[in-house]
Amino acid sequence: MALTDILAQLDAEIARLQQAKALLASSDVSTAPAKRRGRPNKDTASPAPAKSVKKKRNLSPEGRARIAEAVKRRWASQKAKQKKG
Repeated sequence: MALTDILAQLDAEIARLQQAKALLASSDVSTAPAKRRGRPNKDTASPAPAKSVKKKRNLSPEGRARIAEAVKRRWASQKAKQKKG
């Protein structure tokens, strides 16, 4: 095959690809959804701020016992105040 034949085939292939690209580009515009008029929906108006995920904190048995004792002391003091008053 001569060099000129190869170049002619390449030019034909390029022209065919450009035509296919033009067809695809023009059909892409027609399939795009039309811009909607009016007030946007609430969910799309403003994005909600991302919630910070808090890590679950576990209480040790010793800590739980300290809290239980403190609550018992508080209840006892409240009972003592009711008996006085």
